[in-house]
Amino acid sequence: MRLTTSNLADSRADNTTFSIIRTALSSISSEIFFEKYQKTGTPVIITGLKVDDWNIDYLCEKLGQQEFLFRCYGRERYQQDKRTWQNIDSGVPLKTMSFTDYAKLLHSHEAHEKDIYLAKCSLKNTKLVNNFLSSIGEQLGLTKPIGNINLWVAPGGHLECLHYDTLDGLLIQLYGTKKVLLFPPSQTYNLYPFSIFVHLLRGLELRAWFSTVYPENPDFGAFPKLKRALEFKQEVILEPGEMLYIPMGWWHEVTALGNEMVCSVNQFWGVYPTSRAIFSWCRWRVIFSNMLAIPYLLTKFAIAFLSQSRQQQIKQIFYRF
Repeated sequence: MRLTTSNLADSRADNTTFSIIRTALSSISSEIFFEKYQKTGTPVIITGLKVDDWNIDYLCEKLGQQEFLFRCYGRERYQQDKRTWQNIDSGVPLKTMSFTDYAKLLHSHEAHEKDIYLAKCSLKNTKLVNNFLSSIGEQLGLTKPIGNINLWVAPGGHLECLHYDTLDGLLIQLYGTKKVLLFPPSQTYNLYPFSIFVHLLRGLELRAWFSTVYPENPDFGAFPKLKRALEFKQEVILEPGEMLYIPMGWWHEVTALGNEMVCSVNQFWGVYPTSRAIFSWCRWRVIFSNMLAIPYLLTKFAIAFLSQSRQQQIKQIFYRF
């Protein structure tokens, strides 16, 4: 099932004749940002941000013995056909540890070998809380933050597979370098997303807003329409002090480059003008998927309440949202 009106909104972001540009924060106003990027749903890299060097020593100083949930991906999964995966994103196995312990795994490269990732970690209750991203949002005219500022810390080589979000996002690079591949929303079905019906059996352990293809290792025999999608691919390298605006519905795959720790933060924002959200089939796919996941999630909650490790299991269920 597709919304026929979605083609209008998603095609507005089908910019095949442009490369994603870089523009200095000092040269952009809220009016320019809205007209050129937000209104049209067009990605842009904004440079010249004044940010601290969030290296591993700085993070250890600020986070220390505070415990977080870490995603344990495992390197072997990237050799598998994604269509055989039983989990993805926050649905993968989770491990609780302090940031200091994670830093030890980064230093020993065990985090690299096992692909252990601190993802979507809210800064709300940490010593890293500050308002630098809020002030940037104000300059760009972004007035409706959704959720908290999130921290992302990965070992070099980590791959966050191709997916899209239902909100506008700002991704700020703070340490190390990331490569980001982007595809416009119009290429959704050329990127072979997981079916919305996987949520009936897997809840939020699988995600309909993730792609089943490897864009940098394409299998055209299994995914012939991927050839068309690759004509629309944009690739950017994000350096410290640079910020990438990722509009709702834009597919993105993020790779942590190098052999060290890579660190960034992001903030999601409400989508304006609202017509971009209302007439986007990408967004409706996620809404329908979440509805289909409800019976599975209710069963998981019931099992968690009866478990001796009730608090930990419930925490992990909420983390997957």
